[in-house]
Amino acid sequence: MTDPLRPAAAGQADLSRSGLYRAVRDGRFERIARGLYRAADAEPGEWEWIEAAARRQDATICLASALAYHDLTDTIPTVLDVALRRGARRPATDSAIAWHLFDTATFDVGRTTIPVPGSTLRIGLYDAQRSIVDAFRLRAATGYEIGRDALREWLRRGGKPAEILRTAQQIPRSTGPLRQALEALA
Repeated sequence: MTDPLRPAAAGQADLSRSGLYRAVRDGRFERIARGLYRAADAEPGEWEWIEAAARRQDATICLASALAYHDLTDTIPTVLDVALRRGARRPATDSAIAWHLFDTATFDVGRTTIPVPGSTLRIGLYDAQRSIVDAFRLRAATGYEIGRDALREWLRRGGKPAEILRTAQQIPRSTGPLRQALEALA
């Protein structure tokens, strides 16, 4: 496993910056994103995850991408949904990443970190309850069905309404729609 290499840190691979560009041209390294390179013989990895984790240490997988990770939706996300703290600069990326800005006061609610496959990097991930709550909170952007379907699956697996309501109470604008969905599903 190797981490992405930036031109400014080419010395870590015993290369100069121009040596790195020659190595890319020769096929020993490959460009995985703007300003990020990996050895051509490195393990395959989730390039979007690697790029998000390399660009921002606080990058956190959210919304449909987190629901897919927790296997709570049949929807296959076309982009990696990544949350950053509100006020942060959205990095320029080549990968299919949708950057979302979440409130700093609630950013860490339900957040854990997991290893990025194919590298030693780690990336944040919202737990299932937070991901469902966010789907309801941002239902106009994510679609009304994705939160409802994820909630239904989560409850089917043994999730308790009281648990998800505790999470929702920490996130503004989510308790009402979630409570309505719980009543409709009961």
